[in-house]
Formats: sequence, structure tokens, C-alpha cells
Amino acid sequence: MSHPRIAIVGIAIESSAYAAHRAGYRDFPVLTGDALLERYAFLAEGAPLREAAEWIPVFMARAIPGGAVLREVYDDFRARIVDGLRAVVAEGPVDGVYLDIHGAMSVVGMDDAEGDLITAVREVVGPDPLIAAPMDLHGNVSETLALQLDLPTCYRLAPHEDAWETKERSARALVEWIGRDERPLRAWVRVPILLPGEKTSTRVEPAKSLYAQIEQVEKRAGIADAAIWIGYAWADEPRCHATVMVTGDDRDAIVGEAERIAGELWDVREDFAFVGPPGSLDEGIAAGIAHRDAGGERPYFVSDSGDNPGAGGSGDVTWTLARLLEKPELTGEGAPVVFVASIFDQGVIEEIFAHAPGDAVDVVAGARVDHRVSDPVRIRGELVSLHEGDPAAGRIAVIRVGGIRAIVTEFRKAFHAVADFSDLGLDVRDADIVVTKIGYLEPTLYDAAKGWTLALTPGPVDQDLERLGHRRIERPMFPYDEFRERPDLSAAVLRGDQYVGAEGARA
Repeated sequence: MSHPRIAIVGIAIESSAYAAHRAGYRDFPVLTGDALLERYAFLAEGAPLREAAEWIPVFMARAIPGGAVLREVYDDFRARIVDGLRAVVAEGPVDGVYLDIHGAMSVVGMDDAEGDLITAVREVVGPDPLIAAPMDLHGNVSETLALQLDLPTCYRLAPHEDAWETKERSARALVEWIGRDERPLRAWVRVPILLPGEKTSTRVEPAKSLYAQIEQVEKRAGIADAAIWIGYAWADEPRCHATVMVTGDDRDAIVGEAERIAGELWDVREDFAFVGPPGSLDEGIAAGIAHRDAGGERPYFVSDSGDNPGAGGSGDVTWTLARLLEKPELTGEGAPVVFVASIFDQGVIEEIFAHAPGDAVDVVAGARVDHRVSDPVRIRGELVSLHEGDPAAGRIAVIRVGGIRAIVTEFRKAFHAVADFSDLGLDVRDADIVVTKIGYLEPTLYDAAKGWTLALTPGPVDQDLERLGHRRIERPMFPYDEFRERPDLSAAVLRGDQYVGAEGARA
């Protein structure tokens, strides 16, 4: 086959079952046509992959993590994908589908959103085209997804510094397998482990070694790809668990490696620990002040992990800001400079923007979407600055209360990069402490940090999973249950949507 036709589709979000936020149209920038092709640098004009196939951009919507997607929004996006694919199929045979998904999307009223989406895609294109999907390692692989997806792969780093490398690897594998004119075999193992992402970062052991071996595994004869999905802990669906999948054309090789990796994952389950020094919010602030008093370099970071928008937090939980504003050591004379990011409140932004920098402001903000953890917080201070035009946050205000610089936005935004602060005229090197809604520090913050506490705060992505109370995951599951013996970690072998000489497995 000289020039295969490959359609590009996708809907991607990571959804917490415990977030009051509901993802709607504003959360999802939509890409079609040339804008969708331009999303992928490896498909630029003249790039080898671009020339290897006819890439047909159909529809892609991607949001930052949040709550479950509104059903009407998902149904609309799904219909646009289906209608777009029908038009593509009407023009000629489709050889492959590049399905750009996250793997942990939840939709109101559904248990397996990605399973539903891939089923709809398969119904349109038929059984023959290969479907490839690059996914987040925090995705959840259901039986439906495992059976319908010919070429699964996922990130190998957390934080996900290899996201675009993974997407390119997936596209390259799709072109190669279409050219082979055969379907790959997949060995699939369900592993009954559910852990928060902050305990599974590849910066530290045991995840570091588990993922580091994958590159060598896929160099073995008969193996094309190996993937470990740690899973997404803040959903509450039967598909929430860890997964190992190995793809290739040698059954013995893929089964052997899938079962070996799954066994190694199981054996180190007790060794997973927080990637950063954990502590309470009070302990984190005290450590930051002590760091300053000892002459330490700026800044010291404190992660407000319970409401991390990057993991599905609602983004307007006020629990942390309210407690910081109650601390006289942060609001009085000689207080350390503390950046606090952020809460959003569209109505309060209207109030604030009626003022000018330098004005005294007195507003009650936040907890409009997610008020289960804390109430709206009163902020009385000096308006430092006003900003407009942020594509995610909309309008932004910075308010000073003693040493605190509280950031209030119009819409949800994750402050996960140094540039998110510098765009507001806030240089993190001028802050003694930076408190931001995040878990493990993303790369530019990690590089800037001179000290760090992972504060175990409450919220929709609480690190204490048992405090959240999962009710719908399959049991037994580590760490909720005791295992008197090793669970069955044998691999099911799949080709296309069929089990190959193995009993069906549940997911």
C-alpha cells in the first residue's frame, strides 16, 4: 500500500468523579481541518510521516482535566466525529484511524466514555481499518477499549515530558502496521492496583525503573510496543485499575513480557510513595518560612494537591486560601511574599474589574462550583493588577493581603508553569513561597523550586483515596483490600476484537 488514508479524531479530558465542575463547550477548544493537522508538528508539510499517508483531519476537542463531561456536549462531539468519518468513508476506503484520547474521560451517566467513542468509530469505519491511540499513562483501559484498539500506547514519563514523542510514536506505528497488511497481537493484563499519580511519578522509584525498561522491551524480536497504564485514581468506574499491554506479532514474546511486567508492578505495589516531601498545608508553610529564615534561595513551593486542575480538580476550592489568609505571619508586617494560585469566580471578577490597581477591594470569592470542601472566602486587600485575554482564565486579578498575592481568575486555569506567573508580572524568584494547585511539579516549576512540600489538602483529587470513598471500582483492589495470594496476572491475547485462544478477561 503506497499511500494509506488515515483519519484523525479525538476527544480528550481527564475527569474526576469527585469534582463538582462539569466540562462544557468552553472547556474544549475544537480543532478541525488544517488547524487540526497543525496540532502535530510531526505531520508538518514535508515531514516523513506527513508524506507517508493521506492524513485526514476530522475533529479533535481537548480540555484540561476537570469534572465529568456534560452528556449533551459529549453526544454532540461524538456525532461530529461520526458524521465526519462517514463523509471520509464515502470518499474512499479508510485504512487507519488515529484516535487522540486521554483514557480517563468520564461523561455524566456513562461508565466507559472512551469505550463508547471507539465503538462508534468502529461502527462507521468497519472492522478492517487499524485504530491507534496515544494515551496518558493515567488512563483506564476497559475491555471494550482493549478489544477495539489495535495499536495502544501510552506515555512513559510522569510528568508527561514525552507526550508529543508518544503521539508521534503512535502515528509512526499506525503507518508501519498498515504497510504490513496485518493486525498486531496484543497481550493485555488487568492489574488490581489503584494509586494517585503523585505516588507514581517516573522521577522516583519504583515507577522510574518500571518505565525505563520499556524501550528495551520493545526492541525484542516480535514486540512493537509495551505500555503500563498506572490508571486514573479519581474516577469511580469499574475500569479504574492499572493495565499492562504489549503489542507485536510474536505471541509468546508479548505474553511473556506482559506477564513479567505486570508481575513486577504487582511486586513493588507497597513501594510507591509520594514523589515530593508530603505534609499538611501548615507544615508546608512552616517549612517555606524556615527555608527563608535560613537564607535559602527563592522560591519554596507548596502544592495544593487536593484541588489540582491538572488532575481533575474543580479549581475554585477555597480551603487553602482561606487558611492562608487566617495566618497573621503571612498577612502582617514583615510577612514573606507568598503567591497563591488560584481560584476562579466570574461574578467576582466583574466586581474587581470595576476597580483600578491601587484600590482597596473587599470581595467574597470562590467555591461557586465546588463548595463541598469549603465556603467562599473573603479577600480584603489592595488590588495589585488586572489582566485580560488569557485564553484559559479570561480576566485575572492579583490582590495583595500582607505578604499574600492572591490570584483570582474569571475561568478555570492551572498555574503549572513559571510563565503562568510571569505573564501577570509575578516573578517566582521574588516569592518566598509559591502556593499553587498542583501535585508533582511540572518541569519549569520543578526547575525553579529551591524547596518543596506536597501539601495533602482536601479536594476533588484528594491524595487520600480512602477519604474520597470509591464505591464502584472492582474489588479486591490494592490498597483497599488485603491479598492473601497473588492475583491472576495472566495475559489475555487479542487480535482485532477477538480473544485468541484465551478466556475473556473482565476490565
